[in-house]
Order: sequence, then structure tokens, then C-alpha cells
Amino acid sequence: QAQLVESGGGLVQPGGSLRLSCVIPGFTYNYYGVAWFRQAPGKERERVGCFDSNDGLTYYAASVAGRFAISRDSAKTTYYLQMHGVKPEDTAVYYCAADVDCGGGNRRVIDFGAWGQGTQVTVSS
Repeated sequence: QAQLVESGGGLVQPGGSLRLSCVIPGFTYNYYGVAWFRQAPGKERERVGCFDSNDGLTYYAASVAGRFAISRDSAKTTYYLQMHGVKPEDTAVYYCAADVDCGGGNRRVIDFGAWGQGTQVTVSS
């Protein structure tokens, strides 16, 4: 399983912005669904959003829709999670994950074959 590489986490004030990056290894040609998940202490890992290259659709969790956006670079090897208007409840370790598709936005945690190591995002004043 390929190891994805995330970066960009840190401390941000409420209402601020932050951009996370996820690099997909160049040899993994079939990772058409790239998702961002997050896990807060004591909570289950939850899907933040998923970008599906098969149909160009992006699926977002209701808790972040309108505030977060997933994009990618022209080489299709780096995916971004742009976070705006962050809230204290956005504090978590953020992970990117990849597999053949997003499953219509419903692909489960256990169904993603490749993961990054996680990057901590802390929203606090």
C-alpha cells in the first residue's frame, strides 16, 4: 500500500484559514478517489470530503460544506484541503486517503487502501 504524505497542519485561530497538502506517490496510477478524514480525541474517524477524478465530483460532510474545499494541482499528484472559517470543533488529526473512487461519497474508512500519517490541526485562540 502506498504511503501518502501530508503536511500543513498547525495552530490556527477561530475564523482563520489553513491549507493541508497530500502528496500521492507518482506510481499509483489508480488512485482516483482522494479523501480527507479527521479524528478528534475519543471520537471515531470521520470523512471530511472526497474528490473523485472518475466523475469530477467532490463530496463534503455537512459539518464542513461551504467552509472547506478540496482541490488538486495540475499534475494530479498533490491534493489540498483548504479550510476557511475554522472552528474549535475542527480540531483533530487530519488524514488523507486514496483508492479507486469515492463510492459516491460513501466509501468507508476501511475501504481506503492508502493513508497518510496524519497532521494535527488545532483551532484555538
